[in-house]
Amino acid sequence: MVKDLTVGKPSSVLWRFSIPMFVSVIFQQMYNIADSVVAGKFAGEAALAAVGASYPITMIFMAVAVGSNIGCAVVISQLFGAKRWKEMKTAIYTTLIACIALSLGLMALGFLFCRPVMNLIQTPADIFSDGALYLRIYIGGFLFLYLYNVCTGIFTSLGDSRTPLYFLIGSSLGNILLDMIFVIVFHWGVAGVAWATFIAQGAACVLALLTVHKRIAEVKTEGSFPLFSWNMLKKISVVAVPSILQQSFISVGNMFIQGLVNSFGSSVIAGYSAAVKLNTFTITSFTTLANGLSSFTAQNIGAGQEERVKSGFKAGWFMAFCVAVPFTILFFFFGGPAVTIFMEQTGGEAMSTGVTFLKIVSPFYVVVATKLMADGVLRGSGAMGCFMIATFADLILRVLISFVLAGPFGADGIWMSWPIGWTIATALSLSFYLRGKWKLSRDL
Repeated sequence: MVKDLTVGKPSSVLWRFSIPMFVSVIFQQMYNIADSVVAGKFAGEAALAAVGASYPITMIFMAVAVGSNIGCAVVISQLFGAKRWKEMKTAIYTTLIACIALSLGLMALGFLFCRPVMNLIQTPADIFSDGALYLRIYIGGFLFLYLYNVCTGIFTSLGDSRTPLYFLIGSSLGNILLDMIFVIVFHWGVAGVAWATFIAQGAACVLALLTVHKRIAEVKTEGSFPLFSWNMLKKISVVAVPSILQQSFISVGNMFIQGLVNSFGSSVIAGYSAAVKLNTFTITSFTTLANGLSSFTAQNIGAGQEERVKSGFKAGWFMAFCVAVPFTILFFFFGGPAVTIFMEQTGGEAMSTGVTFLKIVSPFYVVVATKLMADGVLRGSGAMGCFMIATFADLILRVLISFVLAGPFGADGIWMSWPIGWTIATALSLSFYLRGKWKLSRDL
């Protein structure tokens, strides 16, 4: 259902809008977690490491999808807030057409450079073949992943956070069921994990596209409107391209870190793979709440109601705080049981690696949550320059510091780079928000 976020008490509106988004991220992360759990429990530590080794490469593709989601969501939300319905419809269809073309090109590049990139990040020989197989199947389903993420951005732009939740519940449960059938029953190993995700994402994508088309038709407008506009694509790209670059640079940085992790052997890779999935679950929860704040910000800026944005930021930060504290307690004090979800064996180097990672990063979840909520306002207002400065600061510091500290501290030095990068980047993002950089938003 289309929802106007420019009316009603800001905190209440944001809570009602964001809670379904938060629940949806739980099911969204069940994709990756289910893959790793089934691989680790029923195909062995090597399979878990193979899925984990390909993870930073898959995140490059995800970065493009998420960046496009952000770009279209900001523009569509601002047009929705301004009640410019025809332009809003053009923006939606322009986004979908452009994303189909871009995804096909990226899939071709992915198939071509799959193995060279895995060599680049020093993937160990004992997991190379399985990692490459998982990656190729993942790339084959990228069109579904891409369009589904863009559809999610469109739904949230229209104030609808419930429809993506319903799709995610269905696709996540389907993914888990297929994981169990393909791996436990058919013994397909890593390939079974990949095909389960492929099929589940494909079904969700088709249903989302059909629903988007129906939802647009329900917004009544007089006369025709162009399905594709180069001018509209330019407006979307102003936000989308920096977002894609930001997300991609993070993924490239994670590839360097993964390469460093890979140098410590398969057991450390497996432990890191398990722990980073839990960490990603947490960070994605914050990011999802920030995306909700972005849609809220964009609609209200489009409607010329800047004061509501300040109230929205306070409410958004409090929601993120409420999420951060339980995760911190869980991972810091109960990291061992959390990591064992992914592993058949409960001891050894893999286990200690995962537990140590969580103990180092989890106390700083409130810090990174603050950064991401400030980013949500900056992104929703179109202040992409400030948004990228803070993000790149985090990335560059984490990569450089991880290589510096890996020498004297080993793998633990890599994990230490996370809190340092988060803290400095948070100071930057928060300063940009407090100085009102988001008020200098561009005019659509």
